[in-house]
Amino acid sequence: MASEYLKWKYRDVKPDEPPPPLTRKERVANWWHYHKWHVAIGAALLFALADIGFHMIGFGRETPDYQFAYVGSRLLPDEAVSAFETTLSELGADCNGDGRVIVWLNQYADAAASGDSDAAMYAYASGVRLMADLERGDSAFFLLENPQEFQRDYEILSGDALLWTDCPALSSLPLGEYDENLLGQEVGGDVQSLFSGLSLARRDLSAYPEEYNILWNILTEAAS
Repeated sequence: MASEYLKWKYRDVKPDEPPPPLTRKERVANWWHYHKWHVAIGAALLFALADIGFHMIGFGRETPDYQFAYVGSRLLPDEAVSAFETTLSELGADCNGDGRVIVWLNQYADAAASGDSDAAMYAYASGVRLMADLERGDSAFFLLENPQEFQRDYEILSGDALLWTDCPALSSLPLGEYDENLLGQEVGGDVQSLFSGLSLARRDLSAYPEEYNILWNILTEAAS
């Protein structure tokens, strides 16, 4: 009589059944899990290349007289950007002679610190766009949350950055109010408060050095 051990050793063992096939949704989710960063990087580079191409041929965009670059940790509300551009256009000159004074505030926000994957991907794309801006020399004025860090990373600023609140011309700009839907909550306030923690800086490279220098003097007059 076979021992209990031999019965156990030579027992019938059914092979594991293969796992059920993944649904289309599960296959897509699985592919996205392993490839989302490749897609994000590719999209960021494609966006930057398209932006460079459109910039070179002037497709679909007006030609600005002045360009500012905002570099901070969060996007500014559309109302704040529009108010800034409109108000600054009243202080500037028609540099390119097209009969209008146009100011652009280009936003390069870095929200990667939030830990959210979508925010990290947006931050990467924003960084690519900022590098393209600096390479082309689009923005000559900068509104910075951390001017020391920015200068350490890019080494392009000319002179010291000036706090917004130390420049009477900036801190007295009539920028109005803004409303924003943030995570399902309506928030808002004085647009000036959004800019008050920033610093104004510049670089020497600009399309219209004389006009840019005049505007810089207007904005920094009596700065402490």
